[in-house]
Amino acid sequence: MNRWLTGVAIACVFLSPRLLGQTSVYEFLQGDVGPRAAALSGSFVSMMNDPASLFYNPASLTTIDRPRTSLGYFKHLGNAASGHAVYAQQLRNFFLAAGVVYMDYGTMTRTDASSNVLGEFGAHDLAFSAGAGLVLDEGLSAGVAIKFISSSIADYHSRAMAFDAGILYDLPAQRLTLGASIQNLGQQLKTFAGKTESLPLDFRIGVTTRPEHLPVLLNLNFHKLTEDAENILERFNAFSVGVEFLMSESLRLRAGYNNEQRRELKLGTSAGLLGFSFGGGLVVKDYQVDYAYSSLGQIGGFHRFGLAMAL
Repeated sequence: MNRWLTGVAIACVFLSPRLLGQTSVYEFLQGDVGPRAAALSGSFVSMMNDPASLFYNPASLTTIDRPRTSLGYFKHLGNAASGHAVYAQQLRNFFLAAGVVYMDYGTMTRTDASSNVLGEFGAHDLAFSAGAGLVLDEGLSAGVAIKFISSSIADYHSRAMAFDAGILYDLPAQRLTLGASIQNLGQQLKTFAGKTESLPLDFRIGVTTRPEHLPVLLNLNFHKLTEDAENILERFNAFSVGVEFLMSESLRLRAGYNNEQRRELKLGTSAGLLGFSFGGGLVVKDYQVDYAYSSLGQIGGFHRFGLAMAL
């Protein structure tokens, strides 16, 4: 079992760049899960001791120090909203987690080609994930997760299966943690209208450092390394950075920057705070309340709220 988990994780993490030359489906899978990760602009591949790691790097589950759960709510623009719930705990040598992410796009008006109103319809996305992590050696961990994905738009429905895999290498003496993961490797089981679409395959690498004598975590992540690029530098344009300040035993402050988001969503000559995110967390005994604000510049901004508990 140990050899199987190790082989699958490492093989998937170092998969060659492929796919993604076409538009993918289930784009909601690329969104951030939880206000802590969102405040760090998604630079979460090498973060530790958080059950939301299931959605970023299942190898990080091995750093869970006790049973933990995380709940979150995310209000999008318009009537759209999403949320998540995840639970993680250690069971003998394995660190197990299960969670769900949903997206509700609200009610929309149905019209025909002549703009005649025919009624209303809704759209929903949901992904259920179950994963396991295993410590392979001192400081080295691997993990895998299986996903069931469901999506509906009006009378059309689609389903898919996929899995994630990752590795994590913690170097306490160097105050450094390295992580890598591949996400959404799979295919559709049922298409919307007979045409098969690719899943949003994503290969990520990240590093977290803890400077000596400074109460801060510094993150750097590179995303979408499987996508085609004109040159090697373009391939690394999709990056995010995040910083978490440990102000006290109870207070955390966070900030992040997403370079790809700022490049792709910029309107006109002024981008404002587009691509930047901010937030914080308040720890009270075994409970932690988190908040994040993500700016989309002239488009607006998103607010996320979450509650984490150590059980």
